[in-house]
Amino acid sequence: MRLLICAGGTGGGVNPALAVNNALRMEHADMQTLWVGAKGGMEAGLVERAGIPFKSIPASGLHGVGLKALPGNLAQLARGVFASRQILGEFKPDVLFFTGGYVAVPMAVAGRRIPSVLYVPDIEPGLALKTLGRFARRIAVTVDESTRFFQRPERVTVTGYPTRPELARWDRTSGRKALNLSDDLPVLLVTGGSKGARTINNPVLERLPELLELAQVVHITGELDWNEIQAHTRDLAQTGRYHAYPYLHDEMGAALAAADLAIARAGASTLGEFPLFGLPAVLVPYPYAWRYQKVNADYLVARGAAVMIENENLSAQLVPAVKGLLQDPARLASMRSAMQKLSRPQAAAEIGRQLVALAEKRS
Repeated sequence: MRLLICAGGTGGGVNPALAVNNALRMEHADMQTLWVGAKGGMEAGLVERAGIPFKSIPASGLHGVGLKALPGNLAQLARGVFASRQILGEFKPDVLFFTGGYVAVPMAVAGRRIPSVLYVPDIEPGLALKTLGRFARRIAVTVDESTRFFQRPERVTVTGYPTRPELARWDRTSGRKALNLSDDLPVLLVTGGSKGARTINNPVLERLPELLELAQVVHITGELDWNEIQAHTRDLAQTGRYHAYPYLHDEMGAALAAADLAIARAGASTLGEFPLFGLPAVLVPYPYAWRYQKVNADYLVARGAAVMIENENLSAQLVPAVKGLLQDPARLASMRSAMQKLSRPQAAAEIGRQLVALAEKRS
């Protein structure tokens, strides 16, 4: 089978697609995969690190673009369609797999006669994913609530969020050992996603001495703020309670397994990775993007798995929220159970079966 993946982003696009590709390879060792992403996109390094051939195409979003930028972005889209046709002619895929935004639109247009599966990571899809839904033979979604956003619900299957198999190899004991964490103190995981989040990092740094009185802190800062955070926390790191990293690849599962509570954005990965480990969370939706993070956070809060703090209130409410949860074991246990009930560990395998079925039907 020849599989072409077209995806951008990380938590929302790249990581789920990598998980599906891994699940397929376990059953189809002779499968050939080609990954197509945006020129200049951050996905290239992650994909190549996984040993998958990567090609790029021009791509630009159209949603929310001003009138001045619109002609240029439309021209970019046309160039992306042309480049996609060339790639399709050379690789000749049996099936296409889309997830992760506007980079897939030119490929979907160019490959509209090739069967495809679309995976929608967030609960509410953006314009690009709604557009892709018109091309896809099958649509996989993380939760039931996403079905209503597509005109042909008979094409939609609720699979859950595909998680990477290496995450599940970690448990609380091995995770804490790998990150040099004590078994005697709770662990607070702070993460703003692959790029980091300055509006999470700064309040955490302001209140770090108070947080370290409550727990050990594993802080995934993102590359952008890494040098500044190192300079500000050098003395605190020597206490053994503060553990900062610019990014975690193989050890991300260790951090998730080791933690008792997370402070995080509400990107799509929180719908899959936190349930996998039953990790309660304080969610801080990113306020300057499409409302999908707020919708994701509302979903987890409504099910008792998380609490939410608005971005502008984080500095004032951070310590009271963390303290209230860590000092209330019954509530934390209830949140952990609620989060774990949302886990669907077979999501990657289920999406893989859909791709195989379409490829076999075509051949």
